[in-house]
Parts: sequence; structure tokens; C-alpha cells
Amino acid sequence: MPARLVERLHKSVATFCAFLVNAGMQENFTGVLTALVTPMTSRGVDYGALKKLVDAQARGGVNGIVSVGTTGESPTLSAEEHIDVIRKTIEYAAGRVPVYAGTGSNCTAEAVHLTMEADAAGADGFLVVAPYYNKPSQEGVFLHMSEVAKCTQKPIILYSIPGRCGIEISNATAVRLREAFPNVCVMKEAGGKVEKVADLHKSAGESITILSGDDGLTLDFIEAGAKGVISVASNVIPEVMVEMVRLALQGDMAEARVIDSKYSAFFKALFVEPNPVPVKTLMALCGIIPDPMVRLPLCAMSDKNAEFLKERAREVGLL
Repeated sequence: MPARLVERLHKSVATFCAFLVNAGMQENFTGVLTALVTPMTSRGVDYGALKKLVDAQARGGVNGIVSVGTTGESPTLSAEEHIDVIRKTIEYAAGRVPVYAGTGSNCTAEAVHLTMEADAAGADGFLVVAPYYNKPSQEGVFLHMSEVAKCTQKPIILYSIPGRCGIEISNATAVRLREAFPNVCVMKEAGGKVEKVADLHKSAGESITILSGDDGLTLDFIEAGAKGVISVASNVIPEVMVEMVRLALQGDMAEARVIDSKYSAFFKALFVEPNPVPVKTLMALCGIIPDPMVRLPLCAMSDKNAEFLKERAREVGLL
């Protein structure tokens, strides 16, 4: 057989294998992934409460757990705590639900280190936020994410949230990364722009799975091409979020909108103060975690906002 033909055959087989691997990766990201809180007390992380949370999420039917993202208070966990929480979450999940580790940083070396540590701990993939505070160019974002992508073969979720980072991950950068690295196959879009989701879906097709980063925009994003949500609300109402997204993805948007309409004010109330303060407050009120503690510079909710949150929770039967 001619060498050129052999080379083409090898390339075709490699391409087909990559397609199968990537398809398998992306199937895991359809539905609801919970951005899990990290239960705490004044003594440190409450691992007993964390185990109960993971068990509840598995029973609730979510498609994945995101450990130590923003909702998991990654900015105020020590480096040792960061990996310990990921490791324990994986242990408690025990294969019942995939665990994706938050390993982003505004320091590329740190993001690579965290990703490698989480990979070794058995994480199923990684949520990597845009480099915050530094405000790099899109070329800098590409190079930063490239270094993370090179250190693992597991899937990477790009996380664009300009409100917290000061920059976004542009659609062009996301597509460029996807073309360069097969494991960069998901985008969590938390910029609030339906048109950005629609544009990314148009340009990337099914090669990039898009997930909403905002509970209240989940259905709008699905209509624009997203496949699910990385949810804060599912810490409290996993079954509700799973059912709403299931209906939407099956094409029964009218029924999904009924659920969304019921919970729309509740979704907004979960962000009346910086996340995860409201959701942890509500989880403690509902007995899901024993302590609503957050670490400084976050602090307890104001009485006014706490009462507003309680009212919205009562309206949907949570209190």
C-alpha cells in the first residue's frame, strides 16, 4: 500500500476516533450540572454536610456536579482545601454522577497546577474561568487556556463571566480553542446575552456544547442553542431544574415555561446579594446544610434581603 495512502488512512482513523471521544465527552454535558456550594463552619469545611449534599444531588438526578467553582467559594479556599474538597466530592459521588472541578485562576501556572491535581484526584473534567483582574487580550486568553488544555486529555468547560472577570471569552476565541484542542468542547456562558449564545451555536454547531450560567436565562439560552445549565438553584431544587431542562430539550418548551414562570422570581432572589450568600442562607433555612457561613469578604445577608429571599421561597413552597 502506498505510503501516502497509509498516511491518509491513519489520519482518517485518528479523526474518527477523536470524533467518537469528543461525542462521548459532550454527551455528559447535556442537562443540569449543579454548581455545588461548599458547606463551612468557623472550624473549616464541613465534610459531613458536603457528603449529604452530594448524596442529595445524585438522588435528584442531576447530570453532573461542579466542585469549587465560584458558588463553591474557590476564592477563599486555601490551595489545600481546594483540592481536598474536589477529592472528597469525587469520593462521595462514587461514580453515581460526574464531578467537574473548578480549576481556573488568573495565574496560568496555578490553573495548570490545579487542573493536574484535580485530574490526578479523578475529576471527570474541569471548569476553567476566564483570567480575572489581569484583563488579558483575547490572544492572552487563548494562550492561557491552551496551557490548561495541554495538561489534560479530559474535557474542559470554558467559563465566560465578564461581570466577575472584567473580560469575556469571545466566541471567536472559543472556536479557535475548540479547533486546536479536542478536549475544549464546552462553554459556560454567563454574560447574559442570548445573541452571543445564538452566534456561537451558529458558528460552532454541535462541536461546542453551550451551557447557561444563569438559572433565569436557561430556557432562552436553550432556544438559542444551549444544551443545559450549570445551576445554582439546583442546590435547593435539583428535581425541579432537571424536569424543566428535560422538557425544554425534548421540545416541550410550553411546559418548561410553566415551571420557569413559577420560579422566575425565586431565581432572581438567589442573586439579590453576591452568590453564594443567598443560596447558602436558604439552604440553611431549609435544613439542607447546618450553617450558612461564607468567608470574608462575603458576609451574611442583610435582614431586608433575607426576608425578600424567604418570601420568594415561600411562594414556591420551600419554606
